[in-house]
Amino acid sequence: MRWVRRNLVVIAGLLTLAYMILPNLVVMAFSFNKPKGRFNYSWQEFSLDAWKDPCGVADMCESLSLSLQLAAWATLGAVLLGTMIAFALVRYRFRARGAINSLIFLPMAMPEVVMAASLLTLFLNMGIELGFWTVLIAHIMFCLSFVVTAVKARVMSMDPRLEEAANDLYAGPVQTFLRVTLPIAAPGIAAGALLAFALSFDDFIITNFNAGSTVTFPMFVWGSAQRGTPVQINVIGTAMFVLAVLMVVAGQMIANRRKKTATA
Repeated sequence: MRWVRRNLVVIAGLLTLAYMILPNLVVMAFSFNKPKGRFNYSWQEFSLDAWKDPCGVADMCESLSLSLQLAAWATLGAVLLGTMIAFALVRYRFRARGAINSLIFLPMAMPEVVMAASLLTLFLNMGIELGFWTVLIAHIMFCLSFVVTAVKARVMSMDPRLEEAANDLYAGPVQTFLRVTLPIAAPGIAAGALLAFALSFDDFIITNFNAGSTVTFPMFVWGSAQRGTPVQINVIGTAMFVLAVLMVVAGQMIANRRKKTATA
């Protein structure tokens, strides 16, 4: 009991982590399944057929490519706008600053279906045809709050004396920003970018309302589940999960190496 009490936080953390990772492990296992019917819900036999032909299902890779494009452009737009908003909220004093700080959190607190219906109403009233661009605008608006929150937390922790020191050493505003401000804020910007990419790629509700005839990967998965679940969906899910883990591990290794270099 003493050992359990001493390590209670660690045990709780590991159990929570296992609970979160378990669905991904199930998806990974069933990517090697060979179902006898249309539904990939029960284990039949081990097979690599789906991995050999991940685009064997009609229109799946097209929807995946579209989701990746949307996520990339939405991330770029949300990062550019969110970074500027975060710096403005932290570094400058202006009217309605407090109100804007509060409004930034609305998309994060608001149910997605409300935001999706509101955007659909806006697009229809403006006579805009639903498709790729309406989904992109919706994703940027949805991801913007998360980017602002991540970058803002990083900017608030920055020491302004470092920029003042750069100015004292005759660095111009552009040099100070590129060589001092941006590298310090980079971890927050990277965190916001990764979060925005994941949210955009994974979104279904907002996309479903504003996509028109456009079919993204989450919409393809939802539609396929009505008729049958191809094993290739599990293959794509496993590949995305492994890629995300590798990126996190690589980032942690780079951070540890920089710490060792700095201490040396």
